[in-house]
Amino acid sequence: MVDRYRPVSIEELPSHLILEILCSGKLSAIDLVCLEFTSKTFGASNHGFYPFKFKSLIDFAAFQLCASNATYSMMGLNSQRELYDRCGGNWKRVLRFLQSVEQSSDMVDTSSGNMQITTGKYHTLAISNSSVYSCGSSLCGVLGQGPETTQRTSFTRIDFPPLAHVVHVSASYNHAAFVMQSGEVFTCGDNSSSCCGHRDTSRPIFRPRLVESLKGIPCKQVAAGLNFTVFLTRQGHVYTCGANSHGQLGHGDTQDRPTPKMIEILGDVGPVVQVAAGPNFILSVTQDGGVYSFGSGSNFCLGHGEQHDELLPRSIQKFRRKNIHVVRVSSGDEHAVALDSNGFVYTWGKGYCGALGHGDEIEKTTPEILSSLKNHLAVQVCARKRKTFVLVDSGLVYGFGSMGFGSLGFLDRRVSDKVLKPRILNTLRSHHVSQISTGLYHTVVVTNRGQIFGFGDNERAQLGHDTLRECLEPTEIFIQNNNTTEDVDPML
Repeated sequence: MVDRYRPVSIEELPSHLILEILCSGKLSAIDLVCLEFTSKTFGASNHGFYPFKFKSLIDFAAFQLCASNATYSMMGLNSQRELYDRCGGNWKRVLRFLQSVEQSSDMVDTSSGNMQITTGKYHTLAISNSSVYSCGSSLCGVLGQGPETTQRTSFTRIDFPPLAHVVHVSASYNHAAFVMQSGEVFTCGDNSSSCCGHRDTSRPIFRPRLVESLKGIPCKQVAAGLNFTVFLTRQGHVYTCGANSHGQLGHGDTQDRPTPKMIEILGDVGPVVQVAAGPNFILSVTQDGGVYSFGSGSNFCLGHGEQHDELLPRSIQKFRRKNIHVVRVSSGDEHAVALDSNGFVYTWGKGYCGALGHGDEIEKTTPEILSSLKNHLAVQVCARKRKTFVLVDSGLVYGFGSMGFGSLGFLDRRVSDKVLKPRILNTLRSHHVSQISTGLYHTVVVTNRGQIFGFGDNERAQLGHDTLRECLEPTEIFIQNNNTTEDVDPML
């Protein structure tokens, strides 16, 4: 009798079934490249099955995955063509760009599992395979390690309720927020301004606590500002809570909010896909590529050409007028940076120390394209205290701005120097960087192999090392899966 369950090699499957598997959405651009090199089935031409213009089954599958991508589908036809041309007519590279952009403000897929890194003022938080680790100063409980903890000199796991898988984290000044796979949000840290979304403001929150008022409203991203928090839901709605002295909560007034409240006007302009929080202002990106800013107008951070506070979300018209489809934004302390759907970078705000990357320290009142990076395909932008980083699709990192405490990573520059135009971080050239985050005076990156490197100020162990102080050269930071404050696995 013939074995009904005989193993079948993929080469024996019909082409349409192979294509369905390839386009299931589970594979990355790198996966497709590997398949193309391992089997003639994927690399061979079969023009009777798919359009002649595609070189192989893999090429056609990459195109199909691009076409189904939310960002790509919202781009205009001209923008789609321009992106294809900028990627050298290679659909796999287009797909890699789109996937890299999606992961830049979320979780990155590395050979060691899913990871995300975020840096606060004097601390760092990292997600590794759904567990969260923190190190540095625990001022006001921002590390989530309990009231007895004042500092962690190495990455230590934060305890969460059983089965709580963390998928996103944001750390800023003195508080942190965590999004679970379920869509629930936990916060910890200084809640004196109600930025953690809990009504109890009498004492810090030393361990992550569920934001009760968001029960039944699943979130996908959070952004922590100076003394407020932004919550982005899976439906594309934006909620805010905390201090509101500059209208940064986006409700049309300057009234503080003790618990998250939805910004109605953003619900009317379409789904929001990403948010970024500065000290006292917010940038939000809509699905159609628009950018809305609100809050403090100082330093021209809102991008409207004025320094007035905006109490309601206002569209940055320069992007609209030029049909620029923005996909990601990052808020610095005194400037901002944006990435468009074709991999171009724009900066605006104060130009102190060259943080805008235009070769001078002159302010830009509205977004200006970073011409020196026009020949590169950027996939992530990251801004903080007078410095900016740009990650390109090859895994190289460009930095510019203040060298304070060595947080730009250039060994040939003094810590008091200014870098006025984008420069490659040669110290990271041997690694393919997948994500970067920069704090007040320290910077941390994650590579495609799951390695974490940090450089800059380590006075409070925010780089996860006890003996280092000023770390000029990227140094690897290790996560020990068993170094929790307790012997109980919080995932059990």
